[in-house]
Amino acid sequence: MSSRKNELLFEGSDWNFELLERTYHAIEDIALNDLGLDVYPNQVEIISSEQMLDAYSSIGMPLMYQHWSFGKRFVHDEQMYRKGYQGLAYEIVINSNPCISYNMEENTMPMQTLVMAHAAFGHNHFFKNNYLFKQWTDAEGILEYMQFAKSYIAKCEEKYGTEAVEEILDAAHALMDHGVFRYRRPPKPSLRDEERRRRERADYEESQFNDLWRTLPDKADDALPPETEEQRKARMQAMQLPQENLLYFLEKHSPALQGWQRELLHIVSKIAQYFYPQKQTKVMNEGCATFVHYYIANRLYDLGKISEGALLEILHSHANVVMQPDYDDPRYSGLNPYALGFEMMQDIRRICEDPTEEDREWFPGFAGCDDWRGVLKDAWANYRDESFILQYLSPTVMRKFRMFLIADEEKKSHYAVSHIHNEAGFRELRAALARSYDVGRIEPDIQVADADMRGDRCLQVQHMAHDHIPLEAKDRSEVLKYIRTLWGYNVSMESIDRSSGSVMQKVLLTDKGEKDLCAKKEEALSYEEALLGVVV
Repeated sequence: MSSRKNELLFEGSDWNFELLERTYHAIEDIALNDLGLDVYPNQVEIISSEQMLDAYSSIGMPLMYQHWSFGKRFVHDEQMYRKGYQGLAYEIVINSNPCISYNMEENTMPMQTLVMAHAAFGHNHFFKNNYLFKQWTDAEGILEYMQFAKSYIAKCEEKYGTEAVEEILDAAHALMDHGVFRYRRPPKPSLRDEERRRRERADYEESQFNDLWRTLPDKADDALPPETEEQRKARMQAMQLPQENLLYFLEKHSPALQGWQRELLHIVSKIAQYFYPQKQTKVMNEGCATFVHYYIANRLYDLGKISEGALLEILHSHANVVMQPDYDDPRYSGLNPYALGFEMMQDIRRICEDPTEEDREWFPGFAGCDDWRGVLKDAWANYRDESFILQYLSPTVMRKFRMFLIADEEKKSHYAVSHIHNEAGFRELRAALARSYDVGRIEPDIQVADADMRGDRCLQVQHMAHDHIPLEAKDRSEVLKYIRTLWGYNVSMESIDRSSGSVMQKVLLTDKGEKDLCAKKEEALSYEEALLGVVV
């Protein structure tokens, strides 16, 4: 006992920077030489609760431009925290190189140990090695770009006024979830490339401006010749239609935006793209980090580097993190990503080390291979939540979480339990759970379908609905207003059922308000008549 005590990294709950450094190196040794993790260089910073609230409000970035919504969120979170209705995260980690981890100064030394293992090595390894982050984000340049964005927006506020800047940012933030490339890899230019592109855009707009144009007579009434099919195809190809990235399309083709306004859309789109992989890997990312901190904490104890008291404090917090509330618990909000992710990581290790016959049947590729580290690292690198669950969720985990599938059919008045714990049921359960993590189904599929650049410049937006579920009318109306603000002209939207192809909703937003083009009337308007403003 005396020998073990002398080898402890720390005693008690108080911490200082010398203890943090010594513990960090012990964690690093296990992470790199035992687990074989591959991480960015770490930058661990200690911040206060108020600074943590500030980081919350600015979406966790160390550098961020100013916007009223960040202050609103800060006030809300601070009031909830002060009243005891809401806790704060033990840490925040930034996907950057170096990887920045913010640890709360209120944490005890055992908690600092946990969060360094969790964030500085678990999340860090996942950010550096997962294919989504490698292909879709720029860890090397994000901090430099955020510094540019903050400075640029501040200059715009000084030159054009805060209200003008906020009007564009409000609209861009509302469309942020639809300002990403989902199916094709986005460009990742350097800050130098971004600066050159911005200068070229400003030079082009300046070269095209001539004040004499406003003295010419208005020829809006002169009808242009109708567009041929070949011209239409060429235009659609040039405008990359249909276009999933609404902010990108508006940035490139809006007739109403000035150069600085287009740059604001570009900034918001870049930030949205940076966070897009995190939406698709919540279970995997948190499961990886939780597994890593759990393994490292137990390994530190086995090596005699932390005491039983420290381990118990770590495990107590760990248990709170991975707790899965029952469906009738007031805290229930679906499957806890920490709980599901950690349980699946632990289960993969079990299947590698001590498989059952069921495991060998379900996972012949790695059951009993004994290289659980390699299997986990391969999964962390090559999957997202949807595909990870579809590939690795076992009957053991489904039984432990007591999963079953409920069928909700539109034409029936009651729910029905359609799949339970049998061979066919397990496979359908796994597939259904995987589908629930598909971002393409969670978020509305809204794309720019066409834009009439020769006539009234009406922008046509299309929503492809899943399971015959239309957009909520109030949210749809608000979003259309923001699109019209950025486009400058009328906007139409139609919701189409993906399976049947039938039109469920069709609306037109003009400066006079929204018009329902599917409304039942004695003599209904055709779509073309409504777009032209014809009254029957």
